[in-house]
Amino acid sequence: MKKFLKHFRYGQKGFTLIELLVVIGILGAIAAIVVPNVGKYIGRGKEESYATELHNVQTSMMAMLIESGSGELDAEVATSTADMSIVVATSLGSATAGDLKLSDYITGLGADDPTTPAVVETADPPIYVKTGCTYAFTVDGTVTQTKP
Repeated sequence: MKKFLKHFRYGQKGFTLIELLVVIGILGAIAAIVVPNVGKYIGRGKEESYATELHNVQTSMMAMLIESGSGELDAEVATSTADMSIVVATSLGSATAGDLKLSDYITGLGADDPTTPAVVETADPPIYVKTGCTYAFTVDGTVTQTKP
């Protein structure tokens, strides 16, 4: 340790004020460039997640309507909803009405409604999308997304 300290003359044990100010200025300039760009990426990520979820819902809707054979839903879902278990179709030749649910065709859905804090427990629990978007469905399978 003494050998290390011999390198410094008396009073030269550290950085000067100018050196510290230069380093702080460089760090401030880097932060001024980085922080706004990170904010843009976060906002763009949300928009991309909304678009991806809409695509997944549309693809799942097409798969369900093809499997039903009729190509139509049992009823229009005109009120925007995040619950994918209420969107139903009946397959041709089935004795059970509404035997095909859209929630069975989408993976990664949750049991908690992202738009309300409380969930009512039922025998057939609702299954919600995760982004907080809501969707309306026409009988022919057209999907309309409403962003939060």
